[in-house]
Amino acid sequence: MLELQQQNQYFIFNLETQPAEPSLYFEPQFWQQQQRILGSAKGRGITWFVKSADLFGVNGALRHYYRGGLLGRLNKDRYWFSELQHTRSFAEFHLLNKLHQEGLPVPKPIGARIIKGKTGICYQADLLSEKIENAQDLTVLLQRHSLPAESWQQIGQLIRQLHDRQICHTDLNAHNILVQHFATPEQKYWLLDFDKCTEKSGNSWKAKNLARLHRSFNKEVNKRNIFFNEKNWHIVLQSYNENKI
Repeated sequence: MLELQQQNQYFIFNLETQPAEPSLYFEPQFWQQQQRILGSAKGRGITWFVKSADLFGVNGALRHYYRGGLLGRLNKDRYWFSELQHTRSFAEFHLLNKLHQEGLPVPKPIGARIIKGKTGICYQADLLSEKIENAQDLTVLLQRHSLPAESWQQIGQLIRQLHDRQICHTDLNAHNILVQHFATPEQKYWLLDFDKCTEKSGNSWKAKNLARLHRSFNKEVNKRNIFFNEKNWHIVLQSYNENKI
């Protein structure tokens, strides 16, 4: 793992060799000029999917951090700086790296960057992580197909794995579950977007975290008419309660 500084920019990489120009990896224009853009996804901002397997061993997903809500209208992408390891992209990088090394289905982090402002009070942040190949947002799949019981069991197991490691996913919703498809009928489920997620002691918060996911599925039923019902959720909970590590 490499940590670098170039003037007001700070980097961390899951690489053995130091990049000559690390800032380029966090600029969409660089990937566009190299004709390496594979696609994009819109959320609060744009996530760019880039062809980087020859550089990093995997293709990448490049994301700039944006604020949401009312504050985001006034200040779209600047955050207060306290400590480097507590910045948004560095914190998410370290958490993803920990979970990935423990074998959880989360994207491998490739690199993170922060740019401190002239005063040093604020910063902007970017994260470059693994692109999960042949995958789609769970809600997209559920708009067209219902899932068998085995799939809902896998989702319950996935959340249990996270909770047994005392990780609270503060934005646990159906959009942050990714379905990876293979040539066989087999599917694999991944968790995305660990921004602001932390290790949390105790167990009282876990039911609320599950309830958040439940509300998310019900919201998507009303919004996009996805294939989801209470029987599906019962299978998720049953699997969650049966799968302790």
